[in-house]
Amino acid sequence: MGETGLAGAAIVRKARELHGEIAALEDDERIAVLNEIRLGLHALSPMRAEPVDCVLWVRADRVTANDYNPNIVAPPEMRLLEHSITSDGYTQPVVVWQQDDGYEVVDGFHRHRIGQECPAARKRIQGFLPVAVINPGRESRSDRIAATIRHNRARGKHQVTGMSEIVVELARRNWGDKRIAKELGMEPDEVLRLKQVSGLAEMFADRDFSEAWEAEV
Repeated sequence: MGETGLAGAAIVRKARELHGEIAALEDDERIAVLNEIRLGLHALSPMRAEPVDCVLWVRADRVTANDYNPNIVAPPEMRLLEHSITSDGYTQPVVVWQQDDGYEVVDGFHRHRIGQECPAARKRIQGFLPVAVINPGRESRSDRIAATIRHNRARGKHQVTGMSEIVVELARRNWGDKRIAKELGMEPDEVLRLKQVSGLAEMFADRDFSEAWEAEV
């Protein structure tokens, strides 16, 4: 940790003087005040381009699932995640984008579920969830879908039909095969196979399609 100069030390002293005033607030108001402070500090931070630089606590009922995530966690792993969160606490925020007066999950759907559905976790975090908001400029539906898939593919598996639907939607949003492969971390052959799973002729309107391709069972 870097050392502060005289000016920095004076600022730290002033901040510490506020500790008592903040501690005297009721929990809900204290959380709101601390969120505002975090947002202010984030705006000044050299790391402000990184969403994790600013983790906020928001009401769990303001966070909703997206309608495209093909990732599935089996019951044993879901129980393990619940045990992890109840034992170790939240070590990772739910990644979201802000819409209207709420938030939609980009990554962390199952962490979001635990915070809403697990009584022990919900009680401890007082009905809130830790969230990191994605950067402006990455909020289009196509970019959010791609971000979700990148997060998921780094650590889990997807249902084939779910991934096929994702590829079809991105293709319909004018993403070419090369871009889909790059953004989702796929090989070109995988993109083609997932398009074939959809069974939609329109997905191959711009290429010669070989009957040698067969959908994997």
